[in-house]
Amino acid sequence: MELNSRIPDGPIDKKWDKHRFDLKLVNPANKRKYKVIMVGSGLAGGAAAASLAELGYEVECYCYQDSPRRAHSIAAQGGINAAKNYRNDGDSIFRLFYDTVKGGDFRAREANVYRLAQVSVNIIDQCVAQGVPFAREYGGLLDNRSFGGAQVSRTFYARGQTGQQLLLGAYQALERQIGLGTVKMFPRHEMLELIVVDGVAKGIVTRDMVTGQIESHVADAVCLATGGYGSVFYLSTNAKGCNASAIWRAYKKGAAFANPCYTQIHPTCIPVTGDHQSKLTLMSESLRNDGRIWVPKKKEDCGKPAEQIPEDDRDYYLERKYPSFGNLAPRDISSRAAKQVCDEGRGVGSTGRGVYLDFEASIKRLGQPKIEERYGNLFEMYERITDENPYKTPMRIYPASHYTMGGLWVDYNLMSTIPGLFVLGEANFSDHGANRLGASALMQGLADGYFVIPYTIGGYLAGLKPGSRIKADDPAVKATVQSTADGIQKLLAIGGKETPTHFHRELGKIMWEDCGMGRNEAGLKKALKAIPELREQFWSDLKITGTGDELNQSLEQAGRVADFLEVGELMCLDALERRESCGGHFREEWQTEEGEALRDDENFAHVAAWEYKGDGQTPVRHTEPLVFENIHLATRSYK
Repeated sequence: MELNSRIPDGPIDKKWDKHRFDLKLVNPANKRKYKVIMVGSGLAGGAAAASLAELGYEVECYCYQDSPRRAHSIAAQGGINAAKNYRNDGDSIFRLFYDTVKGGDFRAREANVYRLAQVSVNIIDQCVAQGVPFAREYGGLLDNRSFGGAQVSRTFYARGQTGQQLLLGAYQALERQIGLGTVKMFPRHEMLELIVVDGVAKGIVTRDMVTGQIESHVADAVCLATGGYGSVFYLSTNAKGCNASAIWRAYKKGAAFANPCYTQIHPTCIPVTGDHQSKLTLMSESLRNDGRIWVPKKKEDCGKPAEQIPEDDRDYYLERKYPSFGNLAPRDISSRAAKQVCDEGRGVGSTGRGVYLDFEASIKRLGQPKIEERYGNLFEMYERITDENPYKTPMRIYPASHYTMGGLWVDYNLMSTIPGLFVLGEANFSDHGANRLGASALMQGLADGYFVIPYTIGGYLAGLKPGSRIKADDPAVKATVQSTADGIQKLLAIGGKETPTHFHRELGKIMWEDCGMGRNEAGLKKALKAIPELREQFWSDLKITGTGDELNQSLEQAGRVADFLEVGELMCLDALERRESCGGHFREEWQTEEGEALRDDENFAHVAAWEYKGDGQTPVRHTEPLVFENIHLATRSYK
């Protein structure tokens, strides 16, 4: 397997402009002769489908939700980064580039990250033109706030609903193209397989989730914009439907999977309260602009109401440990710091797994109406879930699984190791290294969808003869459809006693315990023994009610859990092989005296890309060296 990143030559600030010029073009009259399949309709998928259709391509868009508006991008709360420097506080494209590379603990490609910073300024203009209601200052100018890992205010926001508002902008652009007939939308369709002919992606196989019908769809190129695999932990901030099946099926067809161990734990989630929960709720990182995080200094104070603990007996541990960034330290660092104080016995709440996020000082300084203006919907959501008023008593938060920096390997054009298969947004690995800075997920999704893939996919399609795509009755297509149907029947035929949820929950416990915030060799080896045993139980004792010829959520979940049982194993294998600590990957054997991550740049300044070799076979680990020509490798410090 060759990992050719196709990074263009020249100065970093000229690479993208030069590359766009060098890409082959498709004659406007020929664009309608090319068909592109877009799997996923969130920010990356919806933006890309609308943009490609606007250019003239024939586009088919698939999502498992009943509407593109229900894509998980809608759940993003805090904001979107862009190097506009409206605050005149020292921001620039290069500083956004630097902060992102540093935030990723120097494990991202320079060229991809710089391009992301470049196009960020265009994203805001695009979204404002679409009518996205970003917050504005008194004089009418767009407002900004701060996020973790940066000392400038570059985050544009729409209260605590930024993802929703941005998705509505992409959705209306997509719906316009659907109305014009240039996009054909397939809601309630789940991709179950990638069609590969002679090593080239030529289409997908889907299941109509209402009728159960297995269908094939062929095209000249396939784009996956299906999000990450964070739900492998079972309890996560992701929607219940979020899954890894699309990218995992592509991996098993030859697409390299890069850095699967890079998973992000978000420090600002409502804590777990019991086994009854099926997911966790995120409280936006933006709350850390005005909220102060603390725990009692004394263990004996942990059971007292927060308001009864004097100021001198409170440990504002982020402000103490990281005075330069304080409560806006990056997510991986803030999460580990919360775990550390809870491990010391100073956690709050009934489980002892919680810390306070306190707005008392900000309310006194700014007044409650100003806090309501900035975060009102988040405070309301917290009160509905916990029955506690965060204006009167501090929120309780604790880290939880949130985002995945790993994903399918892609080159500079966003194409995977399978020609014709492009991967966008969280589904690829390319921009965030070992840790994603807050407010960068929306930035990457829209950058890929609006400003990258419309150029790069044209360079690929220009090399194909118009109208040369395979037919639906091609033997390779029929064989893929049959193998997909056989896989569904295999699941239905098990006839065991345990539900898919049971196996998913058990997998989540293994992953959180042994491949969560802290990893070590013994735990990872334990997980690599436990996961195959759990998978064996799954294939012998799974119970699915109903049939495959109807709406069957038990069947849908079973297929996703089957994939998670394999994804989790690859994550642990990758974590075991990466013998260093970086970003969200914290190997306990590699840490400084102060408990910070200890990188090994000599041996691990590379991307690890895994090649599937067949069921029961150990995948092969390939590497892509990371070269830093514009930013010097340095110890990551936020003190």
